[in-house]
This record gives sequence, C-alpha cells and structure tokens, in this order.
Amino acid sequence: MPPKATVHEPSTWENPVKKLLREGKPVFGITITVNSVEVAAQAASMGFDFLWLEMEHSPITLETVRNMVLATRGLQAVPFARVPVNELWTAKRVLDAGVLGVVFPFSSTPELARQAVAACRYPPVGRRGSGARLATFRWPAPEGYYDFADQNIVVITTIEEARALEKIDEIAATPGLDVMFIGTSDLSFSLGLRGQQKHPKLEEAIAKIVAAAKKHNKILGTIVGSADEAKKFMAQGFLFFQAVAELNLMAAGAEQFLGPLGKSAAPIKTKVLY
Repeated sequence: MPPKATVHEPSTWENPVKKLLREGKPVFGITITVNSVEVAAQAASMGFDFLWLEMEHSPITLETVRNMVLATRGLQAVPFARVPVNELWTAKRVLDAGVLGVVFPFSSTPELARQAVAACRYPPVGRRGSGARLATFRWPAPEGYYDFADQNIVVITTIEEARALEKIDEIAATPGLDVMFIGTSDLSFSLGLRGQQKHPKLEEAIAKIVAAAKKHNKILGTIVGSADEAKKFMAQGFLFFQAVAELNLMAAGAEQFLGPLGKSAAPIKTKVLY
C-alpha cells in the first residue's frame, strides 16, 4: 500500500523539525542530490524528518526545488534547501519556492550569521522580500503566511572555516539562529588537514564550536554516515543531522542484495556531501 499522507493544518501547524528540536529530540534529513522529483517524493515518505535539497554540491536547480516542494506536499519530511552561498537573494528564492528551512554554507563571521537570519525573517526583524505567492500555495496559512513563515522557518548556518573560530562565541550569540552545523570535512581542509577526520587539531576546533553553541542554547548539527556515528554525536549533544544521500542508500540496498549472491556492489567514491 502507498504511504499515508500527513495532512497539515497550517492554522495550528508547527514545523515538526522545530517542534522535535524544541523537545530535545534528534532530527534526520536525507540528502537529495539527483534531479528527480520521484526520488524526493519517495524519500519524503520513508521516515526522515526533512529533505536536505542539495544546491551547493549538486546540479539541483531552483525549478527542481520548486517541483520537489510541491511533490512532497502532505508527506512526512519537510523540505529544506542548502543554498550555494550565504546571500539574501539565494535564501529568498528557495523560501519563496516553499522550503521551510535554509542551510547557509561558509557562515564564518557574525555578520554572515546575522545575514542568514535576516534573509529568513520579514521586516522589521529581517530583510526578506514579500513576494511569497508560490510559498503561500504550498503553505496556505489562513491566519497569514508572514507570521507563519517567521515562526516555522529553520535557520541553519554552517561552520566550516578556521576563521569562524576567531569569533565563534559572537556567531553563536546571534538571535534567531536555530542550528550551528559543523561541516567537519571543509573545516578539516581549512585547518590544513586535507580532510582528515581524526586529528587533535580538528577535535579541538569542534570542541570550541560545541562549547559556544551550548553556551548560547543553539542546536548542534553535523553530517553522519551511519546510525552508530549519529549515536556518537547525540551523546555529545548534537540533535540536527544531515544523513547520507539517496545514492548511498541505493548502494547500500544493492550490497544487501548482491552480497548474499557472492557479488559486491560498486562503492560510491563520494560517500557523503559536506
């Protein structure tokens, strides 16, 4: 039987990702990298809390994001998007397409953290433009979309450069910032470690970010490639997780089928996106 759709009541509805995080519960988003509305719709019904629509490291376009937003209407996972760059206009376009969360890459200064928040809030609190007709079609809030959006959009900034550590406390203190996401691979490169994930220098940097986030009551997020890895980060206080991409789940399914037959699935060289 096809999965049962989840009917949202926008007048009283709260973004389930925000609700779970407020309750101290972890959330997981599957990474969508292929230009397929069907894949996004199927992924949205699998049990993940949100879709991470990857626009920084994949060829997914704004038009595809819009089609995915519409295709997942009524399904469990809420559409989020990682934009290519931290700019007001990049956030505005995906928000007006109907996503309810924006991931801002390389948000390495307090100014960029504040800009991320401003891009996701209407004046006088922020600087988001008011042309949200397409978004109101996806989220027809009877009591008004503007207040609905300000209350339900999740703002995620990615900490993935060494220079962010210089003012990490000020970044973490940004009002309206929901999640501080640690991009461990790019952070490793920025520290001169060429992507190494187990190095004292990287661990020290992560610990500094974690301390700042906890001090200012910000949600901690990162990417995980397995359930065991997720549990490790959860023990450290992380709650927001970018899970593997649809291609990795395809490879894992192929291995489960081919392995017992004495055949091995070809590995995907790029296992996860940072």
